[in-house]
Amino acid sequence: MIKEIEIVCPPGQQDDQDVLKRLSASALDISPQKITGVQVFKRSIDARSRRVVYRMQVRVYIDEVYHPETYTQQYPDVKNAKHVVIVGAGPAGLFAALQCIELGLKPIVLERGKSVKDRRRDLANINKEGLVNPESNYCFGEGGAGTYSDGKLYTRSTKRGDVNAVLKAFVAHGATEDILVDARPHIGTNKLPQIITAMRETIQNAGGEVIFDAKVIELLVQFDKIQGVKLENGETLKSNAVILATGHSARDVFEMLRLQNILIEAKPFALGVRIEHPQEIIDQAQYHCEYRGPDLPPSYYNLVEQVDGRGVFSFCMCPGGIIAPCATDHDEIVVNGWSPSKRNNPFANSGTVVQINMEDVKGSDADPFKMLNFQHSIEQAAFKAGGGRLVAPAQRMVDFVNGKLSIDLPENSYLPGTKSTELKEVLPDWINERLRLALPVFGRKMKGYFTNEAILVGVESRTSSPVKIPRDKETMQHPQIQGLFPCGEGAGYAGGIISAAIDGINCAIAAGKVV
Repeated sequence: MIKEIEIVCPPGQQDDQDVLKRLSASALDISPQKITGVQVFKRSIDARSRRVVYRMQVRVYIDEVYHPETYTQQYPDVKNAKHVVIVGAGPAGLFAALQCIELGLKPIVLERGKSVKDRRRDLANINKEGLVNPESNYCFGEGGAGTYSDGKLYTRSTKRGDVNAVLKAFVAHGATEDILVDARPHIGTNKLPQIITAMRETIQNAGGEVIFDAKVIELLVQFDKIQGVKLENGETLKSNAVILATGHSARDVFEMLRLQNILIEAKPFALGVRIEHPQEIIDQAQYHCEYRGPDLPPSYYNLVEQVDGRGVFSFCMCPGGIIAPCATDHDEIVVNGWSPSKRNNPFANSGTVVQINMEDVKGSDADPFKMLNFQHSIEQAAFKAGGGRLVAPAQRMVDFVNGKLSIDLPENSYLPGTKSTELKEVLPDWINERLRLALPVFGRKMKGYFTNEAILVGVESRTSSPVKIPRDKETMQHPQIQGLFPCGEGAGYAGGIISAAIDGINCAIAAGKVV
């Protein structure tokens, strides 16, 4: 017999089978000896009262052999099968490739950047020297932006596809089984590279191809049908199905589409700053204690407020994290955040952004680059305010709200360095003012949040793509070009690793119908 119940467990004991059996037996009013195993399938921290606990949904095996589930996947050999070209090796592209293999198709994945191993030197140059390689950085390269931006797997995209299937694929390639049960699953930047490498090896071992330093400069189109792609080195790859999964920062891809008169559209996005606190401030607020202790993970938060009819919200919150320089060109500042698997750094950071609608930005809505140009102008203003070498403009939180230049800045995790700046010089008035009004409100919602120990670092601008590549809802093909499948964050159809992976899977299924 198997029964599903909820149990409440003290921190530090959530992985102990003997404790789980005892708690389950008490809940079911049976002897612990009758329980052969307890499988946790959902787990979350409940910190609503001063006694912080884990709430766990479990399957209790009673007088029945308990076989823990294993997570391995077998793929067919597709070396000589019909092929699909996939542009981009981020989550959308990699999961599209795995799905193609399951369908008996050969994926050829083209990545403009380098492998995860070879990216590391370029990331070191970004952090230490302030030098950006436009083809290999935090956004471009194997695994995409997600590889070195934490691996947060929390999503609300449950209606788009099978989230659990995506999580199981990560586990099959080396992620811990915790991601299958935690309410806010997270892999960690220190572990993701090995997992992404394992996924690539799976694709290659099944007969697929992954080609690095392969920048697509033209889509080959004839009679409104895709014929393949042309690379920067002059090589062409023929296919009647191309999945375009290039990420939200591939501005040259948008330019390529515009030059080829392929329809693209401007779309709203959000922009603001990344805010960093000492982690202990967040822990004290969320756990209602002076010291978190070893049995609880660093705490997170989620804040949102309507200010003058516009949403101001926290985004991509990183407990125990690092603020990362995520520019893709030499003359811009873009910040993001990541955490290692243990989330054991002394700071907590989160994007805090304002929703930007089409009417907020000057220019014609018919201009597909309207929002992108606005985004880029703010990033360039941040670069200028920082003075170069990826030094970021920054301000203490209370000083920002009071319109005061910070005399000094607190210690922080942004390695290229920060410069005290009045951020109103970088942000448009209508974004600056909404942030200025929202932060004290956030402070009233979460004790300790509104403090001059917190630093605002500019700018958090790559929350989502400012350009949308349209596609038919049913066929998932571009309305003008048969066989072209716009995919993932760069096309405007995803907002994170899981939703991008699901979109890649869905695009691969659609592509399989036209190959």
